[in-house]
Amino acid sequence: MDKEKTAKGEWSLAELYTDYDDPRFAADTAEMDSLIQKLDEQSRDLSGEPKEVLPRLLKTREQLTELIGKLMLYVSLRQSACTTDAKASSLMDQLSAKLSRTAAPETRIDQYIAGLENLEELIAADPMLTDYAFLLRSTKDASKYLLDPRCEEIISLYENTGSDAWSNLQSYLTSTVPVQYRGETITLSDVRNLAYDPDPDVRKDAFHAELACYERIKDAVAFSLNSIKLEVLNDCRLRGFESPLAKTLYESHMTAATLDALLTAMREYLPRLQTFYRHKAKLLGHEGGLPWYDLFAPLNAEGEKFTKEDARSYLIERFSSFDSELTEMVRTAFDEGWIDFYPREGKVGGAFCAEAFPIRASRILTNFAGSFDDVVTLAHELGHAFHNLNLYDNRPLNRDYSMPVAETASTFNEVLVMNDAIRSASDPVKRRALMHEQLSGDLQIICDIYSRYRFETMVFENRDESFMFPPELCEMMLEAQKEGYGDGLDWAEPHSYMWLCKSHYYSGLSFYNWPYAFGGMLARGLYACYEKEGPGFVAKYKSFLKATAVMTAEDAGKVAGIDLTDVNFWRSGLEGLAKEVEEFGELCRLG
Repeated sequence: MDKEKTAKGEWSLAELYTDYDDPRFAADTAEMDSLIQKLDEQSRDLSGEPKEVLPRLLKTREQLTELIGKLMLYVSLRQSACTTDAKASSLMDQLSAKLSRTAAPETRIDQYIAGLENLEELIAADPMLTDYAFLLRSTKDASKYLLDPRCEEIISLYENTGSDAWSNLQSYLTSTVPVQYRGETITLSDVRNLAYDPDPDVRKDAFHAELACYERIKDAVAFSLNSIKLEVLNDCRLRGFESPLAKTLYESHMTAATLDALLTAMREYLPRLQTFYRHKAKLLGHEGGLPWYDLFAPLNAEGEKFTKEDARSYLIERFSSFDSELTEMVRTAFDEGWIDFYPREGKVGGAFCAEAFPIRASRILTNFAGSFDDVVTLAHELGHAFHNLNLYDNRPLNRDYSMPVAETASTFNEVLVMNDAIRSASDPVKRRALMHEQLSGDLQIICDIYSRYRFETMVFENRDESFMFPPELCEMMLEAQKEGYGDGLDWAEPHSYMWLCKSHYYSGLSFYNWPYAFGGMLARGLYACYEKEGPGFVAKYKSFLKATAVMTAEDAGKVAGIDLTDVNFWRSGLEGLAKEVEEFGELCRLG
């Protein structure tokens, strides 16, 4: 552990490598080359008994997965902490190029698996293959969307200078664009954090400064978005997917019936949930809807601030009543350099958690500014880390879980923290402030996420026919936001550049939006089970997290006793939210 960095609130990466010139980095890079060559050779010689060939292939893939994961994790974390790190960018390009060389052998192996007529017999006869039953069956089914090995290799290579490069451009521009705020130059992360400031003039000035800075980079980022989405559409056509959404659902091991049930319930409840923003607007002295610059305004007048030490104590206290393993993991995360806390020039915005399975840990990036919302963000990212922890003992190829369940453990942590805090609040004003924090987050994953889903849908619907310049993208974003927020917001000064600053639109995953709503509502259902069953539910919850990497979303729901295709399940969670909005409105009338 790098104690000096940890003391400054930066993460320690020494457990991976001390620097780019660490002998371990060079040795692992060489070993990666060797394993890629080995995999290629094995994929070209598939003669022999499948009961011997298949385990051999999987073992090589395991070794390569672990090594590639470690190398790329280190470089990507260095790049996220400092997007101007030229060495990190160069190394990421090199590693991505090496990774591209696995596309052809991986395709040959997948086609080999798909052609095994006795796959079920092989799975039943070998404990290792039994462990990989879900992976093997999924691979066999997915073969219908595979191209020939050479095409897969070419696509993988061109992604490095295509969608991956466009994504890096968006990340670079948004992390380095100078923002002029009250005579000073600050970062985009800094100015966006001011949305949580207790001073209304600060929030308003910061909002205007944020919108103004986008004028500098809007055209370049629009080219990024257009290029990425067209690449996705072309890839879907080549593979035979009906649409990018269909591809996302398939890769998420989830049915359209489940998503339809979720979206149907969300649309039904939007009008009742949107009243939350009007309650808040009235409380802040606005007539009608809530101005965008006050969307994240705190209600606790004193503007309660947390140091990272305060956040550590707060979270440990809240989690201790749920599970000792979670509590100990949180303590370790704070004390052993898992977290990079503070915003700084060149550091990417937002927050994320990256699994570090080779060292049985995670690494978390935040832009912590000391608000209670920042503490909840930490709880959210630590939920991802807890999900990872429950997968440590899974085999290396059984650690990836799909997007829909990816936000469940994180949101469950939020519910744990907020419900405990609200129950402990006897003062109505304090209770109202806490309910505000919880509902602000919950409604972001309903109203805002719905708007993001609608925006991305419109982008894909239009991209084939036209190139969308910033004015059109802003118009589409505004239309989508009005669907999500309705009359809850004042549309005199909207944030129609939200398409520019949200990195999810530029990732390698399409529709990385509705999974937040999915995870949020599923988390509430799991929490209801915990309230009903008590401590005995914790073991079931951990089993559920472990199973998410080896089951469909629907089967994972069954582990928790939930039918995800039933719209009434989603309605039940949203009904609870709607009642909380009503209680919040009553508390607002207290003045």
